Amino acid sequence: MQFKRIRELRLEQHLTQRQMAELLQIGRSTYSGYERGTSDIPLEVICDIADIHRTSLDYLTGFTDQRTLFGMEK
Repeated sequence: MQFKRIRELRLEQHLTQRQMAELLQIGRSTYSGYERGTSDIPLEVICDIADIHRTSLDYLTGFTDQRTLFGMEK
C-alpha cells in the first residue's frame, strides 16, 4: 500500500527524507521506499509517522481528509 500523504506532510514540515529517517531510527533508503510505495511500512513505523505529523492513521491511509485528530489543534 502506498501512503502518498507521508511525502506531502514531510515536505510541508520542511523535513528531508534523511531527517525523517533519523526521527524514525531507520535508514534513509528504507524511508524513501515507503514514500515511493516500493516497501511496505510496518504498523509501528506508520504509527510513528502519524505521531510525528500529529495526524491520524486514517488521514495517512486516505480514509479521511480530516488531518487532525479529534481534540488536537495543529
